Amino acid sequence: MGRSYNHLSLEDRCEISRLQANGCSIRQIAAALDRQPSSISRELKRNSGRRVGYKPSYADEQAQARRWTGSRLDRDQGLRDRVLDCLKRGWSPEQIAGRFARDAGARVISHETIYRFIYAQIARTNDYSWRLYLPRAKSRRGFRGKRGGSPASFIKHRVSIAERPPAAADRSSPGHWEADRILFAKPGQAILTLHERQSRAIVATRPRSKAAAPIVRRMAAFLGGLPRPLRQTVTIDNGTEFAQHYKLHDLHIATFFCDPHSPWQKGGIENAIGRMRRFLPRTTDLATLSERQFLDIIRAYNTTPRKCLDYRTPAELFIEQLLHFECESTPRLSPG
Repeated sequence: MGRSYNHLSLEDRCEISRLQANGCSIRQIAAALDRQPSSISRELKRNSGRRVGYKPSYADEQAQARRWTGSRLDRDQGLRDRVLDCLKRGWSPEQIAGRFARDAGARVISHETIYRFIYAQIARTNDYSWRLYLPRAKSRRGFRGKRGGSPASFIKHRVSIAERPPAAADRSSPGHWEADRILFAKPGQAILTLHERQSRAIVATRPRSKAAAPIVRRMAAFLGGLPRPLRQTVTIDNGTEFAQHYKLHDLHIATFFCDPHSPWQKGGIENAIGRMRRFLPRTTDLATLSERQFLDIIRAYNTTPRKCLDYRTPAELFIEQLLHFECESTPRLSPG
């Protein structure tokens, strides 16, 4: 049975340097490291500098450079074009890797390979526009929050999220929604967004004001058109735009509020808004966005595969829910 071969580590190279400095021969160094003399001879020949001789760190860098064959996306033009096309459509590297694997029946590429490729382009070219391919277009990851006042104590009929039914919290059944507004730099501009927790599907509209009455009317107009099992609860934050939430109770929709300064408690829509920011950065002027462009953005979100849905899309799952409850509500003809 033959011996397995392992590449020399940085520690091995430090030992080679030390033994060589002490005047040991190649065979003595090989015996000390339990290596073949030919391996030590080749190491000293290939990884020594002309002026500095054999230095462990330099030797390790040289060996690593020879083993590097470039990113797979550098070598495979077709795969690179497919990946970049999906990134342009707003898919995350994880969504791309997952969907490719689902379609091919085997892993095609990992999300880390995609991330490393993008960051390598930034480092190589010093062109920071490459970051725009990434989900949040950030050079560094992180979150900075800011605390402020809360009108929670002034909202009529407010019920805490702690009383929300378990089915809404664990996403075990459909019909549980979250609502919030996407704000923009230009005063008065916002998008009202509703997010279904199980399917992750969203609907959105552009109200003309943040007054409570028109906001609740917009929510009721959409939710009221759904089968009752698909409109059970809505979770919202403590903004005054949701002050008339109790009018949704007429549609048998229970409303629940996050604790003050805790938007993470409605994490589904917070995540959805973060994804929408890829298409709608804060500097967007909604007045220049046509209705068709607006609907295309919503459609792009709902038709993007999600890891949490086994790389199905929110639209696929929500349509399944809708068809299921519509079929259940259709009267069955009696035989004969």
